[in-house]
Amino acid sequence: MAATDLHALLGQLRVWAPGATELRPFDPAAAPAAPLPLFTTWFAEAVAAGQAEPHTMSLATTDEEGRADVRIVMLHGADAAGWSFGTHVTSRKGHELSARPYAALAFYWPVLGRQVRLRGPVTAAPSQESQADLHARSTGALAAALTGLQSGVLSSLEELREASEAAWERARTDPAAPSPTWTLYRLHPQEVEFFQGDPERRHVRLRYVTDTGADGGADGGWRKELLWP
Repeated sequence: MAATDLHALLGQLRVWAPGATELRPFDPAAAPAAPLPLFTTWFAEAVAAGQAEPHTMSLATTDEEGRADVRIVMLHGADAAGWSFGTHVTSRKGHELSARPYAALAFYWPVLGRQVRLRGPVTAAPSQESQADLHARSTGALAAALTGLQSGVLSSLEELREASEAAWERARTDPAAPSPTWTLYRLHPQEVEFFQGDPERRHVRLRYVTDTGADGGADGGWRKELLWP
């Protein structure tokens, strides 16, 4: 597609079209003292509003040289221990998290004009817990994990097909098969921002910030502050 065609398409697009998006009022004064209850409420509301794949999120990491990287991953859970996701420790993001165990997450739910952004240190769960997380998921998820070599150079689609077929067969016949490199990671947020779009562009941004200890983890309560849109 020519650049002029792309620009023409971009010029035709709008965000939060009437009938497709419901921009709800958001009163930050009524927000709870901690971000997790608000996240849980917003997530449930996104599901109820018909948001497609609301559990997908952008995961941003950096490598040893500080170069940024981002991709879409699935949320596995969110609780007092942190926001969790899984990947192979040998993958590109796994290597980056080993080198720099700090990341950012972003959720976007356009059906409600909402975003949630988080930043904080990341820790890896023990192997037993990581494997339990994997085996609680679908057969397809296990097959994908058993295929392995994530982010490695692939010689051909035929090589992938053969490896995937073998992994699917093993996942079906041995649903408890281990994937040693599969790892459950948890982001422990130090900042959480809730963004609610407004039709007059007076977007409401509420940020939760917590004090951090020497180990980079949360060390106290949360304070709330409003941000300019």
